Amino acid sequence: MSDTPTLVVIGGGPRGTGVIERIAVNAAELYGDRALDIHIVDPYPPGGGRIWRQEQSPLLWMNSMAEDVTMFTDDTVQLDGPVNPGPALHTWAADVREGRTTVTADSEVLAEIHGLTGQGFASRRLQSAYLRWVYEQAVKALPPGITVHEHTGHALRVCGPRGGRQHIHIQGRAEPLAADLVVLTVGHLDSEPEPEQQELAAFAARHGLVHLPPDFTADTDLSAVPAGESVLVRGFGLAFIDLMVLLTEGRGGRYEDGVYIPSGREPVLHVGSRRGVPYHSKIGYSWQGERPPLPRHFGADQVQEILNRPGPVDYRRDLWPLIAKELGHAHYHQLFTAHPERTAVALGDFEEKYAVAEPGSPELAALVASAVPDPADRLDLDALDQPLDGVRHDSYDSLQDTLRAHITADLERRHDPAHSSDLAVFLGLLSVYGQLISIGDIGARWHGFFNYLASGPPGPRLRQLLALSEAGVVRFLGAGMTVESDEEQGVFRARSTTVPGAYTEARALVEARLPDPSLRKTRSPLLSALYEDGAAGTDTGLLSVDPGDSRILDTEGRPHPRRFALGPYTTARNSGAFTRPRTGGAAFRQNDVTARTALAFLRDLSCRDRLTA
Repeated sequence: MSDTPTLVVIGGGPRGTGVIERIAVNAAELYGDRALDIHIVDPYPPGGGRIWRQEQSPLLWMNSMAEDVTMFTDDTVQLDGPVNPGPALHTWAADVREGRTTVTADSEVLAEIHGLTGQGFASRRLQSAYLRWVYEQAVKALPPGITVHEHTGHALRVCGPRGGRQHIHIQGRAEPLAADLVVLTVGHLDSEPEPEQQELAAFAARHGLVHLPPDFTADTDLSAVPAGESVLVRGFGLAFIDLMVLLTEGRGGRYEDGVYIPSGREPVLHVGSRRGVPYHSKIGYSWQGERPPLPRHFGADQVQEILNRPGPVDYRRDLWPLIAKELGHAHYHQLFTAHPERTAVALGDFEEKYAVAEPGSPELAALVASAVPDPADRLDLDALDQPLDGVRHDSYDSLQDTLRAHITADLERRHDPAHSSDLAVFLGLLSVYGQLISIGDIGARWHGFFNYLASGPPGPRLRQLLALSEAGVVRFLGAGMTVESDEEQGVFRARSTTVPGAYTEARALVEARLPDPSLRKTRSPLLSALYEDGAAGTDTGLLSVDPGDSRILDTEGRPHPRRFALGPYTTARNSGAFTRPRTGGAAFRQNDVTARTALAFLRDLSCRDRLTA
């Protein structure tokens, strides 16, 4: 057994890469020239991992402009360790073009690099090349005494005493890896089907139908989706956009001057969801001018006050009023500073009164109405969240024009700097997400709202959706979509609250969404084993971690001294493993704390402690 301290990172995607980067920049201060073995375990190549792997369709894009994607810290990130500046995606691509940076990639990716602009949307394959480069740079930056070992395979189980070395069992490896510390950065998880999905799958099997449960669209076998037939699609987020692309362009269709030219191999996609509309378009312009000061009404003091209250935290009662006030602050600060001609009072007077007004109160509404004359300039979060609330149509045919008009209006607004308050709200959403990490599991409502408003598709994708609608390849079902199975007819049947009394039938159903993260339902033997071994899970199935340093908690609330976890399956989930430059990067802060805690632990670990089994 080696006496060299050992750290195992399970998951080599962008989150694992971020941990390696933070170890590299903190090692000189906290670890000196000591020896350390780092083992990275992932069935996919480090850097991109599963989601951002090189081997996927070149048709699939990122959902952020290239200038809004970075893996590097800046002075807006709250760090105990040093800032390590580096290029955002578009700057890296420019460095490759100009010969300042070398990258190994196939000809298609290299050609895309040479055409990428800051406001362009890179393919996921190009992002994979960027992430691989970031990983390689992080490994090169490690001190000479730190050695990285890569293991291709799934980690199956972590076992070991709280006070001794851990043992990581890896698929295809006879002997487990011994580790002094383990950091889990496994990303999104596959899940066992929910009861409803099991029933729908059994129904489909009995009647020879097609049923595709929630899954990562890039990993789904779509060959079973029939050409020329109606297909029900439940879900209108980013998974739907991927599905739309793969079943149209992926089957030979193309766009000419904004018109879709079908190949004849497409199905007809009848899509609906709880909201009945696609996620809001990504904003198509860059920030200009003064940023709203954030946090203002939902910061560390407010979070601590909420945590000090007796009883569990209720999202709608305890958090939403302050979140709404924070988003309003961001919105109106930008409106008053960038578009003062559309306001009626001085910014200072407005913010003084806004600060003391109770969230959601008539006084706050009256203040906004008096200061912002045009209702279109006021922030209405309920209307944003549920645009089809109360909207009714007599038929699906009449609904199509309404949805096309909604998508067109959204595209126009999200690409018009005259509505730059929308971008300020986006910054507010990122700030709120960073604060919510300290609270833990708050349920799915916030994450759904954030994704709908801040993590939508590129504008060009929504223009393609409009073209597909005009071509009859996509049909809109509306809000409040439900699916039922008809045993007598042997079909799936979809209804919505938007078109009461009407329904659409099909012999194929696709659930266009990711599986919900859940320890109890996960297909990951690694996470299941942790849960069975005493790791705490929340009522919604998230892995409980210490919000301070991301150590895994047991059912008694004790942090495990040798096990850490970062990512969307934990109670400290955040908006993503990489982020927009100069927006605080909550994931980067978490990576830094975890890396520094790990290095300090390993530095202070005695040989006797390491060899305790």
